Amino acid sequence: MVVYLDHAATTPLRPEAREAWLEASANVGNPSSIHTAGQSARRSLEEARERLAAALDCDAVEVVFTSGGTESINLALKGLFWARRGVDASRNAIVVPAGEHHATIDAVEWLEKHEGAQLRWPELDGLGRLSLSSWTAALGDDVAFATLLAANNEVGTLQPIIDAAAASARAGVPMHLDAVGAFGHVDVSFRRIRAEQQAGTQDAGGAGGLAALSVSAHKIGGPAGVGALVVSREAIVTPLVHGGGQQRGLRSGTQDVASAVAFGVAAELAVDERDVEALRLATLRDDLVGRVLAAVPGASLNGDSARRLPGNAHFSFPGAQGDSLLLMLDLAGVAASTGSACQAGVPDPSHVLLAMGRDDDAARSVLRVTLGRESVAADVDAFVAAIPQAYDRARRAGMARREV
Repeated sequence: MVVYLDHAATTPLRPEAREAWLEASANVGNPSSIHTAGQSARRSLEEARERLAAALDCDAVEVVFTSGGTESINLALKGLFWARRGVDASRNAIVVPAGEHHATIDAVEWLEKHEGAQLRWPELDGLGRLSLSSWTAALGDDVAFATLLAANNEVGTLQPIIDAAAASARAGVPMHLDAVGAFGHVDVSFRRIRAEQQAGTQDAGGAGGLAALSVSAHKIGGPAGVGALVVSREAIVTPLVHGGGQQRGLRSGTQDVASAVAFGVAAELAVDERDVEALRLATLRDDLVGRVLAAVPGASLNGDSARRLPGNAHFSFPGAQGDSLLLMLDLAGVAASTGSACQAGVPDPSHVLLAMGRDDDAARSVLRVTLGRESVAADVDAFVAAIPQAYDRARRAGMARREV
């Protein structure tokens, strides 16, 4: 039986979400149709939207269902950029911290290549935390938008999202928050962030601060292939897809009712259980971290040891290739992750650790362990038992290098 410790990549479908999907999928009807079957589907869809809105603490009209986190991020980033530059051509800069998820990095680099955007990269410190001074300095009059991870998807460090949003509000710059990995694990209340960002702030024309927030269902026990973008009532976003004008015209196309219903159920359960589950997972994680550091001399924990996602433990194992560690652990029946990209069979160093100031070798020697709703103490025991031998074998295999 596999010991699954890669819940940040995807987590098992909740039984309640599966049942909700099966029940909803049995009902035939396009939610855009005006007949009885269509209107029944529409009611199910809007109830799901209201359920997800309650979990995210926003208005239902602000929830735009998508195919997942990547689409949500692309809609937010490209949509905000096009809309802002369409009004003011001088707003051509994008503020994007180093170490963001590749869905963000690839989207803004596409805008740089194809739309002439200028990218500004605020720094991270050695724990993966955003430098607020670097962030604030980048928010000039020529900025179209800023974007930020709520929690780093590799090392798990929680970012100062209220302070970052407040700085964006003061500068009159709309901000997108990537909450794909944070939603359901820590509080990312859309309404609360927008309220707190305004405390003592004179917003430049009401255009700045948190404008959009991305989430994904399969990270919290919902089905893969469905996500959402929260878009504030005041935000102006140019759509990626044109057609029937569904969802405020922001995402045209026939909507996946069954997946939306399942997402709503999973989100409600995740938020209801969040505080208790976060404490349970943090306890398991701290036990795992302490035992790994004791069992493997030289191993170290990456990221902020206190302000991090409750189920995240990200390690460096000097002299061992991360992918070699994964292979050895997989042979021992343990599934984990490096969190880094791999191309042509040779792993790239973690761009997050490079942004944190680590050298190339350290950025190649990483392993991410992420616990989830089904994780138990026996899973921690299995990992701790397997890692010393996996590390010894991976270290003897040596470090791979990409030939340039």
